[in-house]
Amino acid sequence: MTVRIHSLWLMPAPTDEAMLAGIVGDLSGRFGTPVFAPHLTLQGDTATTPDVLARAIAAAAKAVEAFAQPVSIVEGSNAYFRSFYARFAVSAQLAALKQALDPAGRESFMPHVSLLYGEVEATAKAAAIAEIHARLAGRAVRFDRIGIVTSGQDVPIADWRVVASVALRSA
Repeated sequence: MTVRIHSLWLMPAPTDEAMLAGIVGDLSGRFGTPVFAPHLTLQGDTATTPDVLARAIAAAAKAVEAFAQPVSIVEGSNAYFRSFYARFAVSAQLAALKQALDPAGRESFMPHVSLLYGEVEATAKAAAIAEIHARLAGRAVRFDRIGIVTSGQDVPIADWRVVASVALRSA
């Protein structure tokens, strides 16, 4: 039997999700890179069963209210899944969610929403990062739910699917 790999995503509220998806789509068209749903990974690549994950996200969602957090910086790296991203500070809400859902990863937690996956030409990438940074730096993004997603480094991006989600507590 094949083990299904899942990730836990903090997902932007619909308006912010549409705005970020538009950026992902524009960059994908510009650079010929994959399209994916914008998200902030709370835990990646876990073989934990969806039932156990569902209980964990339900408990975490009860403890944290939906919140908006400003983008700190838009930057890039050489890592495939962090090629180009909007980075966030570790707020109290993000720290609480990370502690509840992936305490072992707490020390290396770098909250971000990727905007482009893959290698692209460096000069064009730097120009695009500067352009998107000017649009997003300081702009608050609202996060309102946690999803369980069939995704992982060994799952083709086109096959990533949200299999369940739970809304964060209302204010």
